[in-house]
Amino acid sequence: MTTGKAPLLLVGDESDDTYRLQDQVGFVLRKAHQRHVAIFASRIVDLTPPQFAALARLYEIGETSQNQLGQMIAMDAATVKGVIDRLRARGYVDLKKHDADKRLLLVSLSAAGREAVVELIARAKAITEETLAPLTAKEAAQFLRLLVKIA
Repeated sequence: MTTGKAPLLLVGDESDDTYRLQDQVGFVLRKAHQRHVAIFASRIVDLTPPQFAALARLYEIGETSQNQLGQMIAMDAATVKGVIDRLRARGYVDLKKHDADKRLLLVSLSAAGREAVVELIARAKAITEETLAPLTAKEAAQFLRLLVKIA
């Protein structure tokens, strides 16, 4: 059965029956992710990328349930709970039960969390710029559009 699409030939492939690990999307994405995480760790030493993601999303949207936050930052319930627990221990987030539905745990930025994320956003922008530095501005925009398309 044909899909109407041309066979996928990756960088370095000479034919569609050649398999080279270094040309596979998962391998290349992992290497790019490792590079990005190393850049992140060099500029934001006291938070992990998931912790920063939680703070940044809370800064954007305000108070939300812990489960909704996890969905918005692509984390399962157990992972986001650990992230929120660590941020709470540092005084960056506040937790409270929902008034009407006591099963819901609401999370919001504390004053310290808001202050921290405002300062960290400038660093996060620089991290993105450094990660994308090998690309032209046009390539970077196209790369991000394509990543969003496959994500």
